[in-house]
Amino acid sequence: MEKEKIVKKAESEGVKFVNLWFTDIVGIAKSVTIPLDQLPTCLDYGVWFDGSSVEGFARIAESDMHLVPDLSTFAIIPWEKEESKTARLICDVYTPQGDPFAGNPRLVLRLAMEEAQKMGYLYKTGPEIEFFLFKPKEDGSIAPIPHDHAGYFDVPTDLDIDVRRQIVNALKAFSIRAEAIHHEVAPGQHEIDFEYSDALQAADNTITVKLTTKAIAQINGLHATFMPKPIAEINGSGMHTHQSLVHRETSQNAFADPEDEYGLSEIAKYFIGGQLHHARGMCAILAPLVNSYKRLVPGYEAPVYISWARINRSALIRVPQVNPGRLDLTRLELRCPDPSCNPYLAFAVMLKAGLDGIKKRIPPPAPSEEDLYHLGHEDRNLETLPGSLGEALEELKKDEVIKEALGPPIYEWFVRAKSLEWDAYRCQVTPLELKDLLIY
Repeated sequence: MEKEKIVKKAESEGVKFVNLWFTDIVGIAKSVTIPLDQLPTCLDYGVWFDGSSVEGFARIAESDMHLVPDLSTFAIIPWEKEESKTARLICDVYTPQGDPFAGNPRLVLRLAMEEAQKMGYLYKTGPEIEFFLFKPKEDGSIAPIPHDHAGYFDVPTDLDIDVRRQIVNALKAFSIRAEAIHHEVAPGQHEIDFEYSDALQAADNTITVKLTTKAIAQINGLHATFMPKPIAEINGSGMHTHQSLVHRETSQNAFADPEDEYGLSEIAKYFIGGQLHHARGMCAILAPLVNSYKRLVPGYEAPVYISWARINRSALIRVPQVNPGRLDLTRLELRCPDPSCNPYLAFAVMLKAGLDGIKKRIPPPAPSEEDLYHLGHEDRNLETLPGSLGEALEELKKDEVIKEALGPPIYEWFVRAKSLEWDAYRCQVTPLELKDLLIY
């Protein structure tokens, strides 16, 4: 939207404030709020903020940073009260010299997509975001207490259907069209699938969906969490991501080949080869919490083995079935990301890994259609994803392609911050260990 149209729309809709959204390096949404009368100046010149207060952005000596709104992201936030009606704009971050800030996750994804464009491709993604709804305790504290006892695709009978519908309606205000929303496998667990789009818009939408879900849950007296594995011994929450490349000049799906057994082109297979080759190196970005590796264990539909297949949900990359007449829908589903990741960084490293496979013509291994969880170790002969955040960080340090995708500022800060997180976890004594007090 042009600047004048944005200002007129905000005024006609009775907007009082505008939130300027951006994310820190780990993907936590941040916001600077301005009153409406400052919107014209903001659209012309941006807004200054203290970057040293945002993790990984800047040191005290170089604190001033500049937010520049992306005009295409203007939307009115539907859950705000009428007397304080608020709109939002998603922003890019710039240095005082006017240069794009290398520590801005949105820029990292832009650069990866520009590389794909130079190779003749557009990158599209569609994440499936899973989350839990919990009931707060009477004192307001949060415990992992599911708000229902339903299961996969169960017909809803309580508050959950109303909350899910409210989320879908709220997302319409941001021009996000939900394609499906349903109950997931575990009690209190749900999934939102939204419209497939270019990766930058999909990342913006992912941040918006998470914020919207949390807000609507709170309005209904619930707490929404995107923590990967909040409850032991039941399914965790993933962010399975569908992805494809499209030829820039023809808009045809670059992954489709009707003559192939799997319907996949040579480009698609090299893309698979690249992602499998870099799976261990990019895992810390796609599954960035200590808790993420409680989800990546056998038996709960989360992938462990570095493999690909068509119908096998225990494989890391799955090739969803498409109708013979809809080859434009040919996609690859990467199943290891979880919703705690920064979607800008996640999509960037996924793309760079796939492009590396295309450039180096890395062939994928033979597909693994059998249920990998129920094979003996001697029968699998497959490499596995890292088993902990610490192991994933060591793999990241060795992967030059993934390090290049992140850029030095984000890579260095991410490794430093996540190493501290891993060290803090390793030093904890857990209730599970304390059960052995009487024995030892």
